Formats: sequence, C-alpha cells, structure tokens
Amino acid sequence: MGTRGMSGQEIAEEQDFVTVVTAGQVFGLNLDRVRDVFVPRGLSPVPLAPPEVAGLLNLRGRIVTAVDLRRRLGLGPRHGSTAPVAVGIVDRGELYGLIVDAFGEVLRLPRSRCETNPVNLDERWANICDGVYQLEDGLMVVVDVDKVLAFDRAAPRADG
Repeated sequence: MGTRGMSGQEIAEEQDFVTVVTAGQVFGLNLDRVRDVFVPRGLSPVPLAPPEVAGLLNLRGRIVTAVDLRRRLGLGPRHGSTAPVAVGIVDRGELYGLIVDAFGEVLRLPRSRCETNPVNLDERWANICDGVYQLEDGLMVVVDVDKVLAFDRAAPRADG
C-alpha cells in the first residue's frame, strides 16, 4: 500500500507490523525494529544464560543472541519437522534473532483498531504484549520487542 495521497496525520495513525507465528498464535512485531529474517543454524549454547536464550550464532560475521519466543512466553517445545525461523532485531547496538515457528506477512493497521490486552491474559504474555488486533482470521497479539529482549528482568528462574 503506497502513501501517495495520504496526509502525514493519516500515515501516523497507521502502524506497520511483521507478523510471525508461534504455537499457532499470530504475533505482530513493529516493522521498524525488524532488520531481516533468517534460518538459525549452528546455535552454540550459553552456559548460565536465561532459559529464553537459545544460544549464540554467527550471522554474516556478526555474533547473534538467539532468543526463543516460545520459551519467553512459557510455551511448550516446538514439534514437527519444520525448521524455525529467526527475525533479526537490533537493540542498543546488539543483534538478536527472535526464534519463531514461521514468518507471516507485513500488515499496515490503523492504531485506532488496536485493543488493550485482555484482562485474563497470562502475566508472562501481558508483560511483553502491547495490545491485540482483530484480523479476519483471528487475533494478532502486538509484541513489544524491548520487553521481549528484557529477559534479564523477567521472573526468576525456577532453579534459583
């Protein structure tokens, strides 16, 4: 969708998202935060890292911290033979790969259609989600990338 003929106010009232799917749920990531999409290969474990950190990998000569969205949301392990994908995100000069089950599409949605998080949303989800959009075929949960990457401030690990 082009922006020709639209005023600056109309453009500001819309937001672009990259959609990803994890455990059958559609999540929206702010397009401005996404750098690329890649298949995570050669993960090296990181001793004593939070459980959300799946490992480190080399992406075109840069070290990337891979963060598993399933683990971050407290979901079960990935099943099936389909390889996960990672969404490249830069945060404070560091490169992260947010591991998800599948990459979706780019959507431009009016900010006015974004609804607040449901009151019964699990606390782990509510802490990283910034609202919900009703789409034709389900719900898209808006993910706050900064909160996802703040796993060092997440709930304490069960092992101490």
